[in-house]
Amino acid sequence: MNPTSPTASPLSPAFAGHGHVTFLGAGPGDPGLLTLRAVEALAGADVLIAEPEVLEVVRGHARAGVSTPELTVVDEASTTAGVPVLRDAANLVMEAARGGRRVVRAVTGDPGLDGNAGAEMLACAAEGIPFEVVPGVATAVGVPAYAGVPLRDAQGTDVRFVDARTADERCWSEVGASDGTVVVSTTLDSVAAAAGELMAAGRKPDTPLTVTIGGTTTRQRTWNATLGTIAQVFKQGKILPSPEGHRPVIAVVGERSAPAQRAQLSWFESKPLFGWRVLVPRTKEQAASLSDQLRSYGAVPHEVPTIAVEPPRTPQQMERAVKGLVTGRYEWIAFTSVNAVKAVREKFEEYGLDARAFAGIKVAAVGEQTAAALVDFGVKPDLVPSGEQSAAGLLEDWPPYDPVFDPIDRVFLPRADIATETLVAGLIELGWEVDDVTAYRTVRASPPPADTREAIKGGGFDAVLFTSSSTVRNLVGIAGKPHNVTVIACIGPATAKTAEEHGLRVDVLSPEPSVHKLAEALADFGLRRRESALEAGDPVTRPSERRPGARRRRTT
Repeated sequence: MNPTSPTASPLSPAFAGHGHVTFLGAGPGDPGLLTLRAVEALAGADVLIAEPEVLEVVRGHARAGVSTPELTVVDEASTTAGVPVLRDAANLVMEAARGGRRVVRAVTGDPGLDGNAGAEMLACAAEGIPFEVVPGVATAVGVPAYAGVPLRDAQGTDVRFVDARTADERCWSEVGASDGTVVVSTTLDSVAAAAGELMAAGRKPDTPLTVTIGGTTTRQRTWNATLGTIAQVFKQGKILPSPEGHRPVIAVVGERSAPAQRAQLSWFESKPLFGWRVLVPRTKEQAASLSDQLRSYGAVPHEVPTIAVEPPRTPQQMERAVKGLVTGRYEWIAFTSVNAVKAVREKFEEYGLDARAFAGIKVAAVGEQTAAALVDFGVKPDLVPSGEQSAAGLLEDWPPYDPVFDPIDRVFLPRADIATETLVAGLIELGWEVDDVTAYRTVRASPPPADTREAIKGGGFDAVLFTSSSTVRNLVGIAGKPHNVTVIACIGPATAKTAEEHGLRVDVLSPEPSVHKLAEALADFGLRRRESALEAGDPVTRPSERRPGARRRRTT
């Protein structure tokens, strides 16, 4: 725990032998809006009791093995009406706390605005169970911020918050008589009714209105209208009737929600790949940082392993090479992939060794990601290509063997079983002896689930990133060929050629052989596509939303 934090930790001796409850606000939906204190509390929980809407937001920060009892409906009438229901959370919280457990009770938004959480706090207080409150980003505040709708201006406009489900006639009359901003929590199919209440109470029909569904998530969508036109906008846009009519929305009423202003301030929905489902066919370890980068562009990455990494069939050669590192057999060790670093690191740990075993040995890495894996291991590489991040680029900077300055003429090269001979041949030409050792095997992964295969072949993905020729061959082999509406992005000419040989049309080519440059190139493609639609006065759509049979334009 941060020593400067004034909050009491559930692990504090003050609570020894007692249960403890943390009422935690999980925010409106974006996992990045969890506070540092919330993450800390989740890490110490024995029991996590969360609303279904935020369970996935918080579960990733809880420790392995945390109990997550499922909340059940106890108010059948509200289920029928399609509104948030009362649940048996209070019973679950109290039972776990009485048993001396550390309980985190997570709610959407902020617990101070959740009536059920307030009642549960009173129940804890009545039984003398210690509790704390970790505030969260309130939905009624966070969603407008992500929609590009400021609630106040320099003149300090009054802001009123209304829950349409519980608002009475007096409440509508008060906000209708006001000229301030009104933030209405309601459902999609009740927006027009709420607008009618406001107009009946005195608000003008031409008052600007924004309605946001799925706020702060990549499913977010915002509509601009006025109080008098919102019903027509929903009808013409075929938004309603809809099976999603019961979903919660945030409506902001007032001049600050005017479309002209929102067009300038809509920072979230205008991200270059907003809402795009992007297929990332790599090993899970390799896909993590790439997926994070794609999320920063607004995309929804879907990782599909196309290769699996396994130990070599005969480990003796690898074992001899690692022992040779310790006994001074090598002048250099060259890592050509993150997997090679992982293989050597695992062998080191097996022998009880650590990064100190590299003392006196020069270390080369084929590129930035491999270098980062080495740094994480505690090893700073001596050589990383200054140009192209490949075996050829590494050879460009590799020094020739010099018997005067190099006491040892041997290089240890741990690599995959299917690696090319480029680096080995080049090192031999430079005068080096090479121990070319299979450190790991790459095998084709198992096919992804049926729904993923259907999405790949049926156009459910907006883009796919191919980072090598093998990812093209393996993905097509285990899941089928991506649909022709899917944007194909390739890391380099060789990968693009393989994609074209498999009947795929390449839309995006990375300017450099780097996965991060590839993601940037896809984002640039998405941004140009968005700008073209806006200039033409067309709605901004994702590639997967194109009409069947629509022609795809090739871009360079």
